Amino acid sequence: MNSRKRATIYDVAKELGISPSYVSKALNNHPSVGDLIRRRVKEKADQLNYKHNSHAANLRRGQSRTIGVVVPHINQSFFSDAISGIEEVCFARNHSLVICQSHESYEKEGKAIETLIHQNVDCILISNAEETISAHHLRQANKNKIPVIQFDRCLDDFDSFKVVNDNKAVSYEAVRSLIREGYRNIAFLGGPSRVKTFQERKEGFIAAIDEANLPIPYNFIVENALSRERGRQAAMPLLKLPNRPDAIFSVSDYQSLGVMDAAAVLGISIPSDLGLFGFADETFAQLVTPSLSTIDQHSVELGRKAAELYFQHIYQQEQMPETETIVIASEMRIRQSSRRQ
Repeated sequence: MNSRKRATIYDVAKELGISPSYVSKALNNHPSVGDLIRRRVKEKADQLNYKHNSHAANLRRGQSRTIGVVVPHINQSFFSDAISGIEEVCFARNHSLVICQSHESYEKEGKAIETLIHQNVDCILISNAEETISAHHLRQANKNKIPVIQFDRCLDDFDSFKVVNDNKAVSYEAVRSLIREGYRNIAFLGGPSRVKTFQERKEGFIAAIDEANLPIPYNFIVENALSRERGRQAAMPLLKLPNRPDAIFSVSDYQSLGVMDAAAVLGISIPSDLGLFGFADETFAQLVTPSLSTIDQHSVELGRKAAELYFQHIYQQEQMPETETIVIASEMRIRQSSRRQ
């Protein structure tokens, strides 16, 4: 045998001079196989380092017992924690994960979906890239009889189960907390406006500002500044204005790091000169100085719920059930960066 080729059931059968089906019965302890033959087959299988191909066996049963997961970034705490929640549920149900990341690219997301279709996964759980505006690739999965569950970032025009946070409500509460601390010129750093998650966070910001009868200068709302570098680039001109913001609410903790970078360069002190509130409760939020006020999205629970939807409503069902949207309540984590008083 080629040393790089994995042993198959046919190799075991050839070595023993018996049929592959008989080897299969022996390995699966079929009652029609005697103890002596069963023992010889298992010894030969061990000798050849044969491993049962569960993937092929599952395909014969019409299932791969594999779930595909597509996220924008694996190395961000929010997404890694969501994957952890998904994995916890799948492990308990003896299912494996295939994890892909889009790096916020629609093209890469489409290729990831194509790969998962070829892998014949049983379901795809996805949080969409910031570039994604079309659900064509998700519909391709459905055409291949693969259900899709969206979480966190979801496309409205694609019918699926969705698991999201209360983005508007918790953003409203975060901005209200800044106002209670005495901040009055509050700016907003957002994500791509076409992504509903970021639209809702912007709506919550505007609702709190309007309720307090505070002004929103046209240049105090900056869209599509999702990364640390974009956050720094957006914050620098804002903080140089004669009537600069005295607080910034951002839709991402990485943006907030960029704001901290800009404030440090300009000698602006946080929180006395500038309040700052982030979103996602990334691991570093408690470690930076000052510690970052942010939103805990309970991402492990969000991932867990997305996986549970598959096993509770789709797994082993003949027909796709009526879809629904599940909302996971978020929670403010008020730390030093927004405590002015």
